[in-house]
Amino acid sequence: MSTDANLNDPILRANAVKAARGLRPFDRLVRNAVMLDMVTGRERPVDIGLVGPLIASVHTPDPTRNAHAELDATGTYVVPGFIDTHMHVESSMVTPAEYARAVVPRGVTTALWDPHELANVAGMTGVDYACDAAKGLPLRLLPLAPTCVPSAPNFEESGGDFGPSEIATLLARPDIHGAAELMTMHQLLDGDPRVQGIVAAGLSSGKRVCGHGRSLEGGDLAAYAAAGVETDHELTSAADLIARLEAGMTIELRGSHAHLIPEFAKALIDLGHMPQTVTLCTDDVFPDDLHANGGLNHVIAMLIANDMSPAWAYRAATLNAASRIGRPDLGLVAPGKMADFVLLSDLHSVTASHVFVGGQLAATAGGLTGPVADTPVLPAIKNTVRTKEFEATDFQVKAKGPVARIATLSKPRFPEWGARDVAVNDGTLVLPDDMIRMAVCNRYGHGAPTRIAFLENWGTWTGAFATTVSHDSHNLTVFGRDPADMTLAANTLRDMQGGLAVVAGGNVVAKLMLPVAGLISEKSLADVAEEFANLRARLDEHVDWQPPFLVFKALFGASLVCNAGPRLSDVGLVDVFAGKIFESCVLLDGIG
Repeated sequence: MSTDANLNDPILRANAVKAARGLRPFDRLVRNAVMLDMVTGRERPVDIGLVGPLIASVHTPDPTRNAHAELDATGTYVVPGFIDTHMHVESSMVTPAEYARAVVPRGVTTALWDPHELANVAGMTGVDYACDAAKGLPLRLLPLAPTCVPSAPNFEESGGDFGPSEIATLLARPDIHGAAELMTMHQLLDGDPRVQGIVAAGLSSGKRVCGHGRSLEGGDLAAYAAAGVETDHELTSAADLIARLEAGMTIELRGSHAHLIPEFAKALIDLGHMPQTVTLCTDDVFPDDLHANGGLNHVIAMLIANDMSPAWAYRAATLNAASRIGRPDLGLVAPGKMADFVLLSDLHSVTASHVFVGGQLAATAGGLTGPVADTPVLPAIKNTVRTKEFEATDFQVKAKGPVARIATLSKPRFPEWGARDVAVNDGTLVLPDDMIRMAVCNRYGHGAPTRIAFLENWGTWTGAFATTVSHDSHNLTVFGRDPADMTLAANTLRDMQGGLAVVAGGNVVAKLMLPVAGLISEKSLADVAEEFANLRARLDEHVDWQPPFLVFKALFGASLVCNAGPRLSDVGLVDVFAGKIFESCVLLDGIG
């Protein structure tokens, strides 16, 4: 189905004018809904008359008006279709078509997709696949140009490399709708020519430049906005939220860090109004969460559950979002707008009964009304795990004894540098009882050695976990204590050509195959969700989690080197903000 028909076709507009005046029947008439108005915040009973993809009239219920097709919406609320302003399909580990099958029946009609996971694995081929796969869906999926391929040049290597010329080429395409989140924050502020050129290409295109301003404050935050970056979703506190509002940035309030939703809701409620620059996004949604709760609908529901008025929450997800992404045809149930709207059987739980996209009934009763075809996957984005076969020695660190001083990475999510003296036995470091190993291996055939870090404050582990979903370069990453278990986990992913694996006691106890770029399965969401939930449960048996920071999700972002603090990448222990690169964690060996 077409989600972006030409609303300015003269014949379409003329027919809508006639229908609105009662001079011809509507193509479709939705009767007896209660509209939650995004402009006034008030509720009122309405009939909604459609002509093709266009809303021709929203009027007081009138039984004398007629149409070629009718739907009785008695007992439902009507709101505009939800707009997810920042998300990554790949994080749900399913194809774009399967993602649409999951979210459209829950009211999501538009999503801004940054396919930088695919781009980091497969370069331009990955973006081409994303743009092709976004077409022909009942979801208006709008790809952006990935600006951080890799996320931190020189501090990691990935399967793609996008500089200013590549970004300019992408932004010239009509199927690319802006420059995606710019994570190279400090390189931009420090005047790095590559990053400045990427932002300049975005600004010159006339399309939006989106951001990722984690940990920026004060003059650095002001400089980031002054450079031309418009948005941020990397909020870690209510103070972050207010600072970015005051800096004039567009907020993409995300649901992927649910523990922050209460303080975000309270901060906005305390303002006394919903700012026009607040939008909502999902960012990353794991497959079991997507299957159980959906996407942006769940973010809206969480805000309402935290005492935000429904009018405010829905406005952020619709009218505010449409305004900020430059789509005045969306975001309102009103004459002259695109007929994207949702009938809700429950306003507070955000339960959709019918979803219209471009004037067509796209979903009802929790499912799509018609089939959706998956885009064929190009061979170039399969078989992307190009490593040697691993041995136990790959997960050990050589040093001279009897003691060596090493740099450590302390704490998940917000890591800090540490140092410790550790024993050396037979020329290798001895892992202390309270630490675990983390290993990163470049999986794109670059031949770099496996890099090892010792992690503090990462709980107690009795198994190993390996993943090729490792933001954002998605190199093969392994956590654990026993080099033998880590070897088995890594080789399992090598043999599967990507995915996740849990190993304990020399046995693979759970795995999930992700053969498309090492990120995506071609199975149904239900199947992927079940396998993912099982894998998470098996790992839970072998790790002592400590929420809200030491959680399963922290494993996938531990190598996100563009954020503040020390990280491990395929080039070593790095700190982008401090400009540090250590190929080995050993600082001084042969002590004692």
